[in-house]
Amino acid sequence: MGGKRRVLGAQKAQHLLTAMKKAMGVTLIELLITIVIMSLLIFLALPSYTIWMQNTQIRTAGEGILSGMQLARSEAVRRNTNVELRMDVASGWTVTVLTAPAEVVQTRTAQEGSPDAVVTVAPAGATKVTFGGLGRVVTNDDGSPAITVIKVDSDRIPAAESRQLCVTASAAGVVRLCDPQVAAGDPRACLPALPVECL
Repeated sequence: MGGKRRVLGAQKAQHLLTAMKKAMGVTLIELLITIVIMSLLIFLALPSYTIWMQNTQIRTAGEGILSGMQLARSEAVRRNTNVELRMDVASGWTVTVLTAPAEVVQTRTAQEGSPDAVVTVAPAGATKVTFGGLGRVVTNDDGSPAITVIKVDSDRIPAAESRQLCVTASAAGVVRLCDPQVAAGDPRACLPALPVECL
């Protein structure tokens, strides 16, 4: 018996090696390299994410204001009476039926998806717009100027990165959300007579 002597048989040795491979984990160096790479990727993506979030808030605020104006107009036509949309803080609004007793139809706060949106209303000092029973813009009950343009933007990102939007209300009651930065012919573009407030 001068040959090599095996303590474990071939099958048991292979099973032991397989079990050892399964038990191996991640080394500290591998873990640190993974953390550094993930941190670098997050650091590089953060500015784009911030811009995307602010532009999403602009879009949410613009669509919210557009929905409020459309609701006010449709309620005025449905009820055949005057209904006003009053702008509240930032992009918040309240739609109210003006016939006695006054009835609040719906409200939206600026915190609903767009807390950082900056809203500029034109003409300066206007706070509301009133729609009559035919869906047209009528004189406000207090004689104040009616809102014609609402510009929605963000001051948290550079102007070149911001996708500002405008909500317009014509005297005929046509309410539109438009993007002043897209070329004419695009359905998102503002009408050729772009209000100066949207520039």
